[in-house]
Amino acid sequence: MFGYIWEYVYTSFLRYWLKWLIRQVTGTCELQRICSGHKPGAARTTKAEYSLQSSKNKVLRGALETTKDSLEQCVDQIMKVKNIKPAKDPKFKESLHICLLQITGYSSLYTSVEDLRKEVFSSDNPEHEAMLLKLWDLLMPTVKLESRITKQWGDIGFQGEDPKTDFRGMGLLGLINLVFFSENYTAEARQVLSHANHPKLGYSYAIVGINLTEMAYSLLKSGALKPHFYNTVQGTPELQHFHQLYCYLAYEFDKFWVAEEPESIMQFNQYREKFHNIIRTHLQDPGVCLTLTVGSKN
Repeated sequence: MFGYIWEYVYTSFLRYWLKWLIRQVTGTCELQRICSGHKPGAARTTKAEYSLQSSKNKVLRGALETTKDSLEQCVDQIMKVKNIKPAKDPKFKESLHICLLQITGYSSLYTSVEDLRKEVFSSDNPEHEAMLLKLWDLLMPTVKLESRITKQWGDIGFQGEDPKTDFRGMGLLGLINLVFFSENYTAEARQVLSHANHPKLGYSYAIVGINLTEMAYSLLKSGALKPHFYNTVQGTPELQHFHQLYCYLAYEFDKFWVAEEPESIMQFNQYREKFHNIIRTHLQDPGVCLTLTVGSKN
């Protein structure tokens, strides 16, 4: 209870006066101190985001919802409001611009990811069908698919004869992630598939992949991935960066699963949660970079 009371008092009263006092002493506003006192990355952008969110000024708070095309004008308005002279602080404008690209870009990325998640896989859509067949060819290059509806799909970890039913939860996003991993990290994807088909330690490759897409989506939605993207993308995070994160999760989960040696696939939820907690712990590190670097496009 005391913690909540202190937080309210600090954010509502003390923080404003503390900022005012420091500005009188240093001659710089909080945003200037953040941009000059931290290297590019999560530490700087997270502090800048909090500063803007906590501001009593509408211009500063509104910066968090500015479109990419209006960011430069927005930065100019902030500099005018805070009376920041470019001659005295020449690096501020560029530093704040990058922070805002990351902050607003994260929100835009979530919107793009959500749109793909809501898009239903349709057998009547030639692009959807082509993507699904491409996944098979990438993972099973020496095995011909006998027909579109076949038990062979089980060889790459789908549950039934028609994979479309497995995409209901994550929509087209689940398929796109599977294809992206297989296309950009072909050797690693086939290695993971071989582990998934192990007679004792095996698991359903595609189903687990879709489950990991849900994990990535949930982390993105909660904001937990901000430190990762703020550290790895010095600009606007795009869909490809989200797909890259999925590749990391798919590869690292396989390593984790093999090392843990579960007794049964029935324990999947237990180990999935353990892996999830490991990832969340990594994301608590201000310098976190969840990047797959073991290979490149094959």
